[in-house]
This record gives sequence, C-alpha cells and structure tokens, in this order.
Amino acid sequence: QVQLVESGGGLVQAGGSLRLSCAASGLTFSSYAMGWFRQAPGKGREFVATISWSGGDTYYTDSVKGRFTISRDNAKNTVYLQMNSLKPEDTAVYYCAAGRLWVKEISEYDYWGQGTQVTVSS
Repeated sequence: QVQLVESGGGLVQAGGSLRLSCAASGLTFSSYAMGWFRQAPGKGREFVATISWSGGDTYYTDSVKGRFTISRDNAKNTVYLQMNSLKPEDTAVYYCAAGRLWVKEISEYDYWGQGTQVTVSS
C-alpha cells in the first residue's frame, strides 16, 4: 500500500525553474532516505539527488550541483526537488524513490513513484 506521487512537472524555458514534490503514504516516511532519479528519451534511469532520513545529508550528481536542491518535510511526508537554471538536457521523466540508505544506486531503493514529466525548451 506504499504510494509515492510526484507532481510539479511541466514545460519551461531554458534558464527557468521548477519545483517538484513527492508525497508519500503507507510507510514511516521519517525512517527512509529519499532520492530523485530521471530518465530522458532513449536513455536509462539516472541518479539525480538523495537526502538522508533527517535531511541532514544530501548528495547530487555532478551535472546538477549548484542548480538543484533536494529537501524534505517529514511532518508533511513530502520530499522536494527545486530545479533552477534549467537546461534542455534536464528534460526527462523525474521519479522519486524511498530506500534505507542515502545512496546513488538505483538497486538500493525499495519504492518508486510513477514519475512526472519535465520539459525544458531552448
């Protein structure tokens, strides 16, 4: 009965911003690390960012460092991805995931959302 539901995707111009949200239910949210992954057309799923259960530790893939910020609100069972200075190469379906460790390996995450589309035009 675990559900992760992403929202906030859309179409933006290069240089613009979007804030993605992922609402979790059916699990003890504060006990899980959360991650964001993305999948561009014709490519495999790629790690983007992760955050520890308390929010005290974060890690990002190099291509988004300084532009994206992951955060969480355990009282609301929600994780966020603030995306600034967006580039066309950020275009992808973005997925949130829950796991026991704040790591970049897709295999370490137990639960996944259905994804939300982000399209960045040039």
